[in-house]
Amino acid sequence: MKKGVKLIAVILALLAFTGVQAQEAQQFSLQQSIEYALKNRVNLKAYRNEEDIAKARVGEIRSIGLPQIDVAAEVGNNFVRQKTLFDPELFGGGPALEPFVITPEQIASGEPITLTPTYSQPGPRTEGLIAVSFVQPYAGSAVIAGSQLLFDGSYLIGLKAAKTYTELSRKSTIQSEIEVAELVSKAYYSVLVSRERIELLNQNLARLDTLLKQTQVMFENGVAEKLDVDRLRVSVNNLVVQKQRTERLLELSVNQLKFQMGMDHKEQLVLTDKLSEVEVDLAKTIGKDSFNYSNRIEYSMLETQRDLAMLDLRNKRSGYLPKLYLTARYGYNGVGSSLSDVLNVRAGYDNTTDRNYFDFGYVGVQLTVPVFDGLRKSYQIQQSKLALENTKLGFDFLEQSIDLELDQASAELTSSLELMRSQRENMELAQEIARVAKIKYQEGVGSNLEVVTAETDLREAQTNYYAAMFDALISKVNLDKATGTLLTK
Repeated sequence: MKKGVKLIAVILALLAFTGVQAQEAQQFSLQQSIEYALKNRVNLKAYRNEEDIAKARVGEIRSIGLPQIDVAAEVGNNFVRQKTLFDPELFGGGPALEPFVITPEQIASGEPITLTPTYSQPGPRTEGLIAVSFVQPYAGSAVIAGSQLLFDGSYLIGLKAAKTYTELSRKSTIQSEIEVAELVSKAYYSVLVSRERIELLNQNLARLDTLLKQTQVMFENGVAEKLDVDRLRVSVNNLVVQKQRTERLLELSVNQLKFQMGMDHKEQLVLTDKLSEVEVDLAKTIGKDSFNYSNRIEYSMLETQRDLAMLDLRNKRSGYLPKLYLTARYGYNGVGSSLSDVLNVRAGYDNTTDRNYFDFGYVGVQLTVPVFDGLRKSYQIQQSKLALENTKLGFDFLEQSIDLELDQASAELTSSLELMRSQRENMELAQEIARVAKIKYQEGVGSNLEVVTAETDLREAQTNYYAAMFDALISKVNLDKATGTLLTK
């Protein structure tokens, strides 16, 4: 009884585990696969980071036009004090007071003593210059300075260029997304075709296996020859090998699709689209009516590059304009005979005895006018004009390339569809021939060799049909990309 309970528990556990595994299998249509790839591809995440970098660049340039404020403090030792030459002749000296003596007799007389000072002329001064220093051993300062850009033509144009560059970065991301959608679509169709081929191979294998067993019975009853059995066995073995090869191809295709989607290869993936549904939509993409070049991201990117080239030219020309700044500074400078003295800050208007720090302030407007730079800006403008001209020439070349790509993609899809229809007809004929050959052989009016040949022709026709179908699907993707409709948001 206990063993039975344990067995039931094990079975339930296995069923639960299988259910979990089944839930983990993710189901994706083609559109869902593309959306998953757009969210999880590593290279697209890097492109989106570049977009954020471009946006931060706009903020960096904008910050140039905002107030710039700095605070600085400094304390230092003038270990070699700066000196200057001083001319004493520049300062005139006054007459010297003559010495006088009060005698004891004058004091003892009790009479008032009248002092009459006398002055003598100053003596000769030292000739020549004297080296003196007006610098204290220690000095300190604390300053707050600010500036505000009032006018700069390059700044205004640079701000516009930064925003345009952000737009170019965004379009680069879109271009990468289109490339990812192309790769995912082709990988998805590859899985669909391989999966459909395996289903047909299973049907062929089941049919041949049944025929082999019937022929084996006929051989045992003396109705068929051993050669007939061997021929069918060879066909079955070849079909098994072909199926194994196709299964490996399917596995590789699934792994390729996971890689293009940015999915972990260990995760399970189930495709929900059917190949028959895709076939119906193939004819809808033929033609390029009402095509607009701006539908192509490459054309839109070139337009943005042209705008950037025009802004660059305007920026170079604005270099001839003046620049105007509002500046202001306020701070304190102090001195001391020792480090402790200069660190002991004594300031304030009410301090008139031992003050060692004195404040200062300045506010003004700075105007810078470019006069001559050795023709540097002139050469820069010439380069910008040529770069703009090259960008404009790029439109003609790009339009011609797009026209050629559209013609080629449309012709390839039309040719692929015609070939696919022809191969489908061949496959249907081969299926009918194989069916009739089998009936004739079973009725005894046909040969075993005829059956084997018909089965071989059928497999070849099926292989050709699915190869043509895959080419048609790839041509469909190429035309969607050429018309700019592969990925629309």
